[in-house]
Amino acid sequence: MAVVKLTTENFEQEVLKAGQTVLVDFYADWCGPCQMMGPVVEEIAGEVSNAKVCKINIDEQMTIAQKYGVMSIPTFAVFKNGELVKKEVGALPKAVLKGMLD
Repeated sequence: MAVVKLTTENFEQEVLKAGQTVLVDFYADWCGPCQMMGPVVEEIAGEVSNAKVCKINIDEQMTIAQKYGVMSIPTFAVFKNGELVKKEVGALPKAVLKGMLD
């Protein structure tokens, strides 16, 4: 499955009302570690069938980043049934990132 690009307009539908586990990558284009994690996030999106993988640019969607307390990027958040259940900050090994979905 392809990575879904999130905006304030589609966040509620794609994440909070998803009906499945959702991994959200909070990132910015200028962030080196974010750029490093981009291909890893894409790989995970192609490998998992039990979760949706999304990205949200914090510079473009600042209100959502603030709502979920994103202070550093990359931040990875897992939502289940519309609730934030896990959050990790920084570049992570692929296995750790995938493990967040369990």
